Amino acid sequence: MTHRRWFTPWLLVAPAAVWLFVFNVWPSINTVVLAFTNAKPLGGGRFTGLDNFARVLDDDQLADALLNSVVFMLVCLPLLTMLPLLIAVLVEKKLPGIMFFRTAFYTPVVASAVVVALIWGWVLDDRGLVNGFAQWLGVVTEPVPFLTDRWLLLFSAISLTVWKGLGYYMIIYLSALGNVRRELHEAAAVDGAGAARRFWSVTVPGVRNTMLLVSVLVSVSALRVFSELYVLSNGTGGPGGRDMSVVMLIQLYSRGFTGHLGYASALSIVLLLITIGPMLLLLRLNRKAA
Repeated sequence: MTHRRWFTPWLLVAPAAVWLFVFNVWPSINTVVLAFTNAKPLGGGRFTGLDNFARVLDDDQLADALLNSVVFMLVCLPLLTMLPLLIAVLVEKKLPGIMFFRTAFYTPVVASAVVVALIWGWVLDDRGLVNGFAQWLGVVTEPVPFLTDRWLLLFSAISLTVWKGLGYYMIIYLSALGNVRRELHEAAAVDGAGAARRFWSVTVPGVRNTMLLVSVLVSVSALRVFSELYVLSNGTGGPGGRDMSVVMLIQLYSRGFTGHLGYASALSIVLLLITIGPMLLLLRLNRKAA
């Protein structure tokens, strides 16, 4: 019998470990180091202490970006937590042609976010389908500035995010609904509970942990939004750059030969801390509910 050497398991995990260190661990460490310097793309910079973080407190553009990201999260969170669950309950039933509806809901998920955003931009443009149809019906006399008004642009991006995310979270809920015991629904029906009552009293408690997972995923994704706002605003961040997300702001400061990598790294750390907040809050609420 061949003696198995102690390092054999380490050889097997070495490629994955190297990949993880090179593309995850080291960039994270380097970001923290750069956050305390005035580094440029073509130079290492020098240590500046907390100057970058002090600059964060006086950055008006960051305040707008934080507001946009928080509004994005607060709107997307309830919609992408409840709507996919309702859709999953509907398409879970074994009815003729139900696979067509499952595929229709999931199709936007597999499409490229950039391509979908481009199509959405054409639809919402001043000469796009929505404005053209609304003017043809006589609902409006002038094009609605979906892509040139600060708040309309933000909510247009939110609607795109919700539409594209419905199918993804629907699949997660479909897997969770399979674990909800049918006997509970049957017992509730025998007691006279209607469909709405069974949904709130049986289905929702049965998928509560999955709802928590979805809530965390939605919150993190909303705070890190980039493609939707970037494409719909043609990279400008909307009127006066006031529709930028935090990720767009990080990209703005870090691009080009004269980018401010130090400040962009500090913004990345701020975004990380902000992202952790909703996760901890949702976990705490889940413990109280339990």
